[in-house]
Amino acid sequence: MSYDAIIVGAGHNGLAAAVHLAAKGWKVAVIEGNAEPGGAAKTREVTLPGFRHDLCAMNLSMFAGSAFFAAYKNELTAAGLGFVPAADCFASVFRDNTHLGVSTDLEKTTGAIADISPQDAAAWRAMLSDFGADAPHIFGLLGAPMPSVAAAKVVWKAWRAKGTGWLYETARMLFASPRDFLDARFQNAKLKTMMAAWGLHLDFAPDVAGGALFPYLESMANQAFGMVIGKGGADTIVKAMVGVLEAKGGELMLGMRVDKIITASGKATGVLLADGRRYEAKRAVIANVHPQILFGKLLNQDASRQEFDRRIARFRAGPGTMMIHLALSGLPDWTAGKELKTFAYVHIAPDMEMMSRVYAEAMGGLLPAEPALVVGQPTAIDPSRAPDGQHVLWVQVRVLPAEFSRDAAGEINGRDWDEVKDAYAERVLDIIERYAPGLRGKILGRSVFSPADLERENPNLIGGDNLSGSHHLDQNFLFRPVAGYSRYKTPVGSLYMCGASTWPGAGTGAGSGFLLGKMLAK
Repeated sequence: MSYDAIIVGAGHNGLAAAVHLAAKGWKVAVIEGNAEPGGAAKTREVTLPGFRHDLCAMNLSMFAGSAFFAAYKNELTAAGLGFVPAADCFASVFRDNTHLGVSTDLEKTTGAIADISPQDAAAWRAMLSDFGADAPHIFGLLGAPMPSVAAAKVVWKAWRAKGTGWLYETARMLFASPRDFLDARFQNAKLKTMMAAWGLHLDFAPDVAGGALFPYLESMANQAFGMVIGKGGADTIVKAMVGVLEAKGGELMLGMRVDKIITASGKATGVLLADGRRYEAKRAVIANVHPQILFGKLLNQDASRQEFDRRIARFRAGPGTMMIHLALSGLPDWTAGKELKTFAYVHIAPDMEMMSRVYAEAMGGLLPAEPALVVGQPTAIDPSRAPDGQHVLWVQVRVLPAEFSRDAAGEINGRDWDEVKDAYAERVLDIIERYAPGLRGKILGRSVFSPADLERENPNLIGGDNLSGSHHLDQNFLFRPVAGYSRYKTPVGSLYMCGASTWPGAGTGAGSGFLLGKMLAK
């Protein structure tokens, strides 16, 4: 069988590339080794029947704001895509049983900030006002190939509109640590802690250079636009993309593992499946897989590629993650206030000191004594995910080592995640109980995915790294995944990469897949 393009891997970036190429008249096939598409955007009943849990990604705000969604909004919506907005977006709880949160109601947000610092409430308003003018330039840069004429045009337009001083300040933010950026703009530790928690969604502890951008963007974007989750589950985007792809004549092949990328004369010409079947690609093979899998397993070694392969082998993973999914009889009773039951996310990362400590422990190969927790309450926003009156809880545990030598608290013994995951999950539940007493009494079912389990579920999540590679400065922008190959090409002709390991990185924005699709189908 022959196609214009074969996409290996049915994650949302691969599907975005496939949809766009099919829309431009290419004959496209997406081949996925698992029995279901979606990569890290899957929803499944992993605890009890009727309780739908997002296995990894829950927040779909990046997808809702993406260029891909803007281009195919009507078709995706017709194919069943649905979003549910969250008016109360995210909050942090603190050790003194107080909280601070961001809601789309600016008066509600700034009123809470003013209670602890009137100066910071004014600074928040000023930052939001600036964000309105700055966002088109920043998102324009994040949505352009890196490097590219398009990116240069974004910078040129920003300079014309904002001046040299703005460019300098924006560059400083891109290189700043969360702590330095926040200390320069706010006074109160709670506000700075609430914003800095977003850094740990990637791999930025408070003092890691390059980590200021994500806390800034998430805080301001949630204030300005709100947060959205998928109606019925995060897999709504995947189901809709598959529907649009098939309507355009594209094919999705599930449960068919690609064993090798076939090459001839330095060019990718097709794929060989594990069962021996071959498929030809006349124009492109697109690998929506981790580059270390692509060049370490799917391609034969080539002497002309040795230096590139060595650089890919050095591509660092981000920290590991644990996911804990709970079926509940009711939402947590947060000591910090019953209004927390309405928030999509509650961060349990109560101060910058613990954020720095958990990161240092994990990077040092220790099981953190107090991990940072992102507690998602999707059924507070979308009750359809659980039976009437009941709920699901989505707990992302950050940051963790893929492999460890010992427990930083000296309480858990074991050699690997299979031995300690249940004990570590109990530690996580203990932490949540401190801030929401009685949670255990509400648990109807539980499912725990350790970093090792996440990699088994999705081999691209090496060591449980849901980022598909660290986003530190030496692996971001034009250095992602390695310098000279940030525009999705590889040293092999007609072979391209997309996915979280490529620019613009992790998240649900479909950026790399759509950018690559547009570059191929000019």
